[in-house]
Amino acid sequence: MKHKYLLGAVFVCAVHAASAQSILENKNEEELSLMLQEVVVTGTGTEHYLKDAPVQTEVISHKMLDSYGASSLEDILSGLCPSFDFSSSDMGSNMQLGGLGNGYILLLIDGKKIHGDVGGQNNLGLIDPARIERIEIVKGAASALYGSDAIAGVINIITKKHRENVLVTNTTRGGSYGEFRQSNAFQFKSDKWTFATNFQLKHSDGWQNTTYEDPNRYEKPVTNSINKTVNRYTDWQVSQHIDYQATQTLSLYADGSFYRKRVYRPCGIPDYKTYDFLYRNASASTGGKMKLKNNNSITADIHYDSHAYYYAYTHETWDKEYDDNGKEISFPYSPGDKGLQSDQSRLLIQTKGIFNLPYFNRLSAGVDMEINWLDAPRRLDEKNVSDNTGSFYLQDEWSPFSQLNITAGARLTLNNNFGMRATPKVSALYKLGDFNLRATYSEGFKTPTLKELHYRYIRQMSLVILNLGNKDLEPQTSRYVSGGVEYNGTDFSISATGYCNWLDNMITLVTIPTSQAPGDLVVTYDPARVRQYQNMDDARTCGIDINAKWIPFKTLTLAGGYSYLDTEANQYDEEDEVMKHIVIDGMAHHRGTVSAVWNYDRKNSNYRLSVGLYGRFQSKRYYQDDGNGKSYHLWRLNTRHQFNLGKQWDAEINAGIDNILNYYETTYHGLNYGTNTAGRTFYVSLMVQFGQKKRKTT
Repeated sequence: MKHKYLLGAVFVCAVHAASAQSILENKNEEELSLMLQEVVVTGTGTEHYLKDAPVQTEVISHKMLDSYGASSLEDILSGLCPSFDFSSSDMGSNMQLGGLGNGYILLLIDGKKIHGDVGGQNNLGLIDPARIERIEIVKGAASALYGSDAIAGVINIITKKHRENVLVTNTTRGGSYGEFRQSNAFQFKSDKWTFATNFQLKHSDGWQNTTYEDPNRYEKPVTNSINKTVNRYTDWQVSQHIDYQATQTLSLYADGSFYRKRVYRPCGIPDYKTYDFLYRNASASTGGKMKLKNNNSITADIHYDSHAYYYAYTHETWDKEYDDNGKEISFPYSPGDKGLQSDQSRLLIQTKGIFNLPYFNRLSAGVDMEINWLDAPRRLDEKNVSDNTGSFYLQDEWSPFSQLNITAGARLTLNNNFGMRATPKVSALYKLGDFNLRATYSEGFKTPTLKELHYRYIRQMSLVILNLGNKDLEPQTSRYVSGGVEYNGTDFSISATGYCNWLDNMITLVTIPTSQAPGDLVVTYDPARVRQYQNMDDARTCGIDINAKWIPFKTLTLAGGYSYLDTEANQYDEEDEVMKHIVIDGMAHHRGTVSAVWNYDRKNSNYRLSVGLYGRFQSKRYYQDDGNGKSYHLWRLNTRHQFNLGKQWDAEINAGIDNILNYYETTYHGLNYGTNTAGRTFYVSLMVQFGQKKRKTT
C-alpha cells in the first residue's frame, strides 16, 4: 500500500525583503560559542536570545547537562524540570507534561519530529544523552509551526555540533544493577563533506523491589513472585549523518539509523511467560536548506520511519493470527521464533520558508504532509489501516519597537478521515527594564491515532486486561492560555507562568462492562477487565510553573523549580447514566526540583571540578484504577572531573550516587508506583575525546 502513494510538495513564495539580519549573522567562532548558550529557536523557528524569546521557553543548558551526569533523557527531564513526570514499563516511557501524556507531547531532534509508538508509550532510549547539547521546552500549543502532537508542549533536543575536521569520542558508563552504557562518535570533514557516525549501547539487569503481587488479582496470595519492578533489557543503535555544502547558499544532508531493543521477562510464579519483547526502529531522512538574500531561507525535508514490535518466543507455544478474510488461525512457535505484533510506518514531507519583510515583520510559512500506516496481523479490527494529514501554516513576528514583540499565526490541518480545522496562535512579549511580561493564546486540533481507532491488545500484569480501539472516536480540540512574568538580573533570575488548557473530546482508556466487548475476544482471552479508548466530554488542566536561579558566588549556582498542577475531566458513565468528575491518570498536584552546583577552575590548570547536589520531590499521583502512586523525594550527588590532556585530547570522569537516602517502594506488582527507583545506586563514567582541526596554511 505504501507504494501506491506518490507525494510532492511545492512551496513557492516571492516577497520584497528588507535588510533585517539574523542575530547570528556575521559572528566569529568565539562569539558564537558564547552566544549559543543563550539562543533558542523552538518557539518561533527563528533565533532569539532566551531573554527576548516571544514564546516562553525553558532551557536545560549544556552546563546543566554536564554537571548532572544523567544516564537517559528520562533522567534529565525528571531531575531538572519539575513539570515532567514518568511511569516506565516494558513498552517504553509514559511521559506526562502539564497533566497530558505522550500523545500530546511533540518530541523533536534538531527541530525534526521523531517517530515511535504512535498513540502509545515512547521509547526515549532512541536518544543518546551523550549527544545532547541542550534541551528547549515550549509548553502548550503555543506555536503555529507544530501540529497535533504539540497540545501539551514541544521538547526540542539540540544535538552537539562539532567544528573539528576529525573527532573521535568514547563514553563508557557502569553502575549498580548491571548498568552499562557505551556511546561512540566519529566525525570526519573533507572539503564540502562532513560524515558523522554514532553508536550507543545500553544494558541493565533490572531489579525487584518486592515479591508480592496485588492480592485482589489471585485467589490465593502470591508472596514469592519472580516479577521484577524493572525487567532486564539490552538495546543498541547506530546512525549515520552526511552533510554536503554544495555552495555558499545551498546545504544538503542525508541520515539514517537503526535501533534494536530486547526486553527479557522472567518466567515463573505467578506467570509462566513464553516470550520476551523485541523492538526495531529504522529511519531515513534527506533534505536541504537554501539561503536567500537578506537572510531569508527555504528548507525542505523528507523522513521515513518504521517502528516494529515483536514477541521473541522463549518457550514452545501456540499463538493466534488472522488470515486475509479475518479468520482466526493458530500457529506453533519455538524458542527463537519471532511474531510481529505491530509495524507502524510514517512518511513525512516538510517545507518551510523564513522571510524578513518590511515594517519589522518576519514571516514563517510552511507545508507538512504526513502518511501513517499500521500493520498488526493479530491486533487490528481490519486487515491494515492508514491515514494522511496535510497542514499549512503561517506565522508572523512583528517587533514595532525593541520592547514589544507580537508573534501571531494559524495552522490549517486537513485529515482524510476527520476533515479540516484551522487553529490560531498568538503570543506577546513586553520588556520593561529587567522584567519580561508574556502572554499566549492558542488552539489545537488532534485527530485519533490509528491505534486509538483500530488496535486491540492484551495487557497482562498479573491481571488480564483487554484494551480496545474505537472507530467512533471524534477529533480532540484544545484552547490554551498562559501568562507570565520574568525577572533577569545579573546574578539572580526568576520566572512564574500560569496556564490553563481546555480539551474537548479528550481521548483516554476507560473501563467498560465486559458485555460491551466483542464476544469472540472475551471468549478467547477471558479478561478480568476491559478498557476502551473513548472521548471524554471535556477535560481541563491548570497550573503554575516557577523557576529561579541565583549565583551568590562565581563558583556556586543555586537553582530551583516548582510546578503546581490541577486536572479535571467529565466522563459520562453509560451504565449508571451519570456524569462523573475524575482526575486525569497520573496527575500529581506538587512537583519540585532543587540543585546546588559548585565549580572549581583554577587558572592555568588542566583540571576542573564540578560537584552538584540535586533533589526532586513529588506529591501523590492519582489514578482511576489500581491505586495511587506514593509521594517521594529523591536526592542525587554527581562529581565531574575534567582533564585537558593536550591540544587534541580531553578526558572527563563522572562519578556519583543516585537516590542517596535509599528510598524505594515495595508496592505490590500490578499497582501504580510513585517512582520505580531501585534505591541507592552508584555509577561512574569515563569520556575520552580526540579532536583535530584543519591546520591553517600561509
